[in-house]
Amino acid sequence: MNSYFKFSIGLFIGLLTFVSHRAFALTEVVIEIREHLFYPQTVVIPAGKKVRLTFINFDDSPEEIDSFSLNREKVIFAKSKGSIYIGPLSAGEYHFFGEFHPNSAVGKVVVNDQEEKVDAH
Repeated sequence: MNSYFKFSIGLFIGLLTFVSHRAFALTEVVIEIREHLFYPQTVVIPAGKKVRLTFINFDDSPEEIDSFSLNREKVIFAKSKGSIYIGPLSAGEYHFFGEFHPNSAVGKVVVNDQEEKVDAH
């Protein structure tokens, strides 16, 4: 190996050392389940990014998160949490609901194609 190659490899490894772990971190949105309702009911995420939706169930009964448009389903047991991964998605609205309480536990993910921060309100 020539010295230029060794220097290049060393520089590359050095740069990786200083890169923040947040540069590689996955965006996470937390949604609480309380009294068979989602809080917040609507979350906004950026288009083209992979996102982790973490559901925290504060209820005494389980809830099954179901979404036909996101092609996801997951049971979140009572007093526990679980995550589903979505994206990258195109701009639009993607609905989800609690299969055990479909009349009250309803929510949606709004995917925005503009550069904005994730909004969980």
